[in-house]
Formats: sequence, structure tokens, C-alpha cells
Amino acid sequence: MTTTPIAQRLHHTAYVTKDQEATRAFYEDVLGFPLIAAWSEADELFGAERVYCHTFFGLADGSALAFFQFANAADQELFDPALAPSPFRHIAMKVTAEGQAELERRLADAGWKPEGTYVLEHGYCRSLYTEDPNGMLLEFTVDAPGAEQIAKDRAADAHETLARWLAGDHTSNNTYR
Repeated sequence: MTTTPIAQRLHHTAYVTKDQEATRAFYEDVLGFPLIAAWSEADELFGAERVYCHTFFGLADGSALAFFQFANAADQELFDPALAPSPFRHIAMKVTAEGQAELERRLADAGWKPEGTYVLEHGYCRSLYTEDPNGMLLEFTVDAPGAEQIAKDRAADAHETLARWLAGDHTSNNTYR
């Protein structure tokens, strides 16, 4: 088994939006992620012609967040993940402490969902959470001091910890909080 991942970085992660303009305004105007591409397309997909707009918002490493909106209401409904919101389905992005503070300021200045924007101290990182206009939970994460050693420790016992957990021993190994 190779220890070097074949994938070099996230290219993009994609979601469905009901409102491309609200999505653009939030990601570009509030968060400062530039709109780097918009594709207006019509393709034969999954047994029918689908007409859609596919937008991409750039991140500093060259990756992107992408969103689809369909022209046909039936397609929009068919592909809309109408699952209940869950804090376990989210986009997490690494930021610096200064970047996290700037995003927190931008969200506050925009009056963006103050009741739904919060910080969690995980021990190994500090995370700022908020929702986008689509109800997608966003996490902006700053690594804790010593993150490299923490990552080495978790990599060294990852298989052992998973096996222990699957066998029923659910003892926490997060000693960093």
C-alpha cells in the first residue's frame, strides 16, 4: 500500500443551489471567494437532456467550490439533496488565524446568520462555522499549535484506533481539548 496519496489536492467540491445569484453574492461579496468560472451547459445526463449553470468559486490553492442550478424545475427537484441539514455534512477549509478573524468580521458586518455562526474549539483545531445560502454548513479551520505532531500521532495509531472503535471500545483519544 502506498503512503503518498495519488490525488494532489481537492479540485472542486460540488453542490446544488436553488439560487445562483444568492450563492454568488455570499461566496464572492461576503466571503471574498472569486467567481472563477460559470458554465452554461446542456448535456445528455442520466437519460435526459439537462440544462444547467455550473459556477466555481476559487480557493487559494487552486481548488474550488462549485454549484449547479438547473433550468428545468423538475431537474432542480430531482437533483436537489433535500436531506435534513446535518452538522456532519459540511465543507471544511483550512485558513490562518488572521483569515478566520477576517471571515468572522465579514460575516458579522454582513449580518450573516448571527444565530447560526459559532466557534468550536476541537483541541487539534479551532473552527468557525456558518451556513451558506443553500443551508450548507461551512467550517473555516485553524490548526492548533503542534498540529504536525498531532497529525503524526493520529496517523501512527489510525488503524488501531479504528479497529478498537469498531470492536466496541469508544474511549476518546482526543486529549487536546
